[in-house]
Amino acid sequence: MEKAKRLAGELLQGMGGAGNINKLENCMTRVRVEVNDDAQVDLPTLRKLDGVKGYVRQGQQHQFIVGPGASAKVVEAMRGLMTGQMPDATSNPVSARAQAKKKYKAPMSDALRQLANVFIPLIPAFIASGLIVGIINILKRPDVVGDFASQYPNLLGLAGIFGTAIFAIMNILVGVNAARVFGGSTAMGGVMAGILSSPQLAQITLFGEALQPGRGGVIAVLLVVVMMCWIEKRLREWLPESVELILNPLLTTLITATIAIVVLQPLGGVISDAIAHGATLAIDRGGMLVGAVLAGTFLPLVLTGLHQGLVPIHVELVQAHGFNALLPILAMAGMGQVGASIAVLMKTRSDRLKKLIKGALPVGILGIGEPLIFGVTLPLGKPFIAACLGGAVGGALISSGKVAAVITFGLSGLPLALTIVSGKVMLYLAGCLAAVIGGFIFTWFMGFNDPEE
Repeated sequence: MEKAKRLAGELLQGMGGAGNINKLENCMTRVRVEVNDDAQVDLPTLRKLDGVKGYVRQGQQHQFIVGPGASAKVVEAMRGLMTGQMPDATSNPVSARAQAKKKYKAPMSDALRQLANVFIPLIPAFIASGLIVGIINILKRPDVVGDFASQYPNLLGLAGIFGTAIFAIMNILVGVNAARVFGGSTAMGGVMAGILSSPQLAQITLFGEALQPGRGGVIAVLLVVVMMCWIEKRLREWLPESVELILNPLLTTLITATIAIVVLQPLGGVISDAIAHGATLAIDRGGMLVGAVLAGTFLPLVLTGLHQGLVPIHVELVQAHGFNALLPILAMAGMGQVGASIAVLMKTRSDRLKKLIKGALPVGILGIGEPLIFGVTLPLGKPFIAACLGGAVGGALISSGKVAAVITFGLSGLPLALTIVSGKVMLYLAGCLAAVIGGFIFTWFMGFNDPEE
């Protein structure tokens, strides 16, 4: 490992330092680097480094061939050095902002951000799947489209495959992404998820009980892949480079899979059941009060980054029940923002603020609330509180009506109505209207300090 650290330091120095690194990754044999300024790259020196066996340039990427096994060690060492060698905050405004944000970050925000990074790449697939399933539900209603379903059964069947494919491979995708986020081999992460989901597990009895394929859902996958990444890194340090490429994946698979089946998957099952049943029980029994609290406190969670910890809960609810009762409640927070912003628009005398609100309102109605939060309500103070209260009004109505969506996360605002379970769409729209009206009324009476031009 000392050799890898030495080479990592020399590569960083030759590439112009940590501040010049834009992207860093590795394959089986190469260290792949993209830089901000090629003029700072000292290629003649880098080519002659002890440990660099070759150099390749592909597009904007510099590739240094260091050999199998060594590439992962070098990249890991480079990332460690970069963490401690970031540019001086006084000379780099971007770094200064990052350090300031880090200073005031919420507890556990880094861990939750890593957790969210596992699921964020899946958002487009979840949105597409949810909308397709919602459209299918509409097309199956005779009161809306007549006998369309009986006339085009094959079309609806194909659309159903398109809309549910993500759920068939969800655990695999989570395994791959988790391995990437936690520094392991992505293919190995997919293999671990595949082992946990294998139908053949049902044919095996352990400790007197048949194993359950897919038990624990994404929670079990996360636990197992995190363990896999840790084992893989330790073996990378301990094994000689000459055999590391062969023995590491073999030993990692055998060790991790054994621990997974005996310990981690059952543990993941317990946690998964507790999350799914606990959240459902809270919403069912808590009624309007729980809905108001969840929707009313969601925007502050967004500001602190703690909302990222809710992502696995969304996924678990869909895996356990086939629908998500939490997402429509939280969506009311954004509609409260819309109502508060409309009130500000009608009361303010600032032409600049009016222009800003008019540009941000359409996307806010569509579920993208950041422009309204950071451009309007949060800077004004009281309208942000009023928006939270308006969201609480809508959340109470949604929770009391037991509104649920067929999508896990990633969609909000009016578009979410397309994914609401049959019979609850109008109630969801009523909740949106209640949140907008609530946000408007609270803002109107609480007032705000109108900014000068």
